[in-house]
Amino acid sequence: MLSVSSGSRASELLGVTPGDIDWARQLFYVVSKGTDEREAVPASPQAMTVLAAYLDRNGLPAAREPVFRTLRGPDRPLTYFAMRRVLQRVNDRLGTNWTLHDLRHTAANRMANDPNLTLAQVRAILRHADLATTGRYLNARVEDLFDALQAHYTRPRVQRTFSAAYDPADVKAVFGG
Repeated sequence: MLSVSSGSRASELLGVTPGDIDWARQLFYVVSKGTDEREAVPASPQAMTVLAAYLDRNGLPAAREPVFRTLRGPDRPLTYFAMRRVLQRVNDRLGTNWTLHDLRHTAANRMANDPNLTLAQVRAILRHADLATTGRYLNARVEDLFDALQAHYTRPRVQRTFSAAYDPADVKAVFGG
């Protein structure tokens, strides 16, 4: 839920500690790919509720320990490979073939195609270095295209008018008639 809500990479999420969570502002901090900088990432209220329930059920780790822990064996941080294995078991049960990165792609597609978010905002949320990377997630749905074209064709054409100070012959010579 947190991955699809925020668009964070699995490796970023697995490094989140209790000190990285800002409950009041509904965001958390991650160390982004290719940098050593902590960057704020917004999350949905639902994702923060699920995270709170997870921590309530499994306990809060030490301040500098990752919040996501193994449920089998001794208490230790959940690794990328262990998380991948969890997803493999889910895939086997559901007959799907999702990857951890598919969760990020889902978030990116949803955000990039939301008319209330600009592509620049989505780039910042996903922490892409290049706007072109974010642009790959833009999808034109046939239904949206059809509706937009219907609106275009049914709008009345704007009639051009020119100031009376212009000679009609000059207007016709420049703009056709």
